[in-house]
Amino acid sequence: MYIRDISSGFCLSSSDLSQLLTVVSLLGFSTCHFCAALIISAIAFLLIVFNYAALAYIIATHFELLVDILMTDISTLISNNRQWSRLLKEEDPGFFERLSLAQKPRFLWIGCSDSRVPAERLTGLEPGELFVHRNVANLVVHTDLNCLSVVQYAVEVLEVEHIIICGHYGCGGVQAAVENPELGLIDNWLLHIRDLCYKHSALLGELPPEKRVDKLCEINVIEQVYNLGHSTIMQSAWKRGQNVNIHGWVYGIQDGYLRDLEVTATNREILEQRYRHGIANLLNDPDLNP
Repeated sequence: MYIRDISSGFCLSSSDLSQLLTVVSLLGFSTCHFCAALIISAIAFLLIVFNYAALAYIIATHFELLVDILMTDISTLISNNRQWSRLLKEEDPGFFERLSLAQKPRFLWIGCSDSRVPAERLTGLEPGELFVHRNVANLVVHTDLNCLSVVQYAVEVLEVEHIIICGHYGCGGVQAAVENPELGLIDNWLLHIRDLCYKHSALLGELPPEKRVDKLCEINVIEQVYNLGHSTIMQSAWKRGQNVNIHGWVYGIQDGYLRDLEVTATNREILEQRYRHGIANLLNDPDLNP
């Protein structure tokens, strides 16, 4: 018996259909696997009913892969970890032994919690090379003891040379601050960004709505560099001559590129200059002066 997709002329044999419907039992490693396989089988059956046999055939021939994708759960993370550890040990047998002795990162990363912005991966750094703090919308708030504790440890104990504050275009926290919906507890956190929106309303008001969020993402990074530079931690570090620089970057999820906003601060005097320079650059943006 063959089931034919009239639009493509493709035939699905009864043996293929049998494979599709019986593979559930073959993959019955667990209740979750059974449910995943059953869902995929049901989708394939509906495709056949509605004369999309070619698509059903693709599902039949890639069934195990689809089940694995659907079954990506917490146990997969442990499995991935074992594979990652094994590969690293094969490439460098002494890697974890050296890593366990101490950390000496040169960089502190203050970034957004967004899962699409993995600091180590997009900078190409290995474990032990990047000290990381993340929160919603990459804010440096003077009342945030969590963030300030991370900065103090990084500067005074680890003696990092560079602090990177990195935002990203399309930031959900920034967008929520602009649109001002009622989200609950996080509304208190987003007030810091709403303040920036009001502060720079003249600049942002010239932009079409679709570009306003991305421009505010850049402004937010510049303002957080300024905030961090005025913290007692950084002021004290610079006063005692410690070599630690603050950088403002923004990441484009759409292309994977990091962009330097050219607001790098190396001391108290430069901090003020770079802040003015950064805002001036935004004012000269072609989007604001078509």
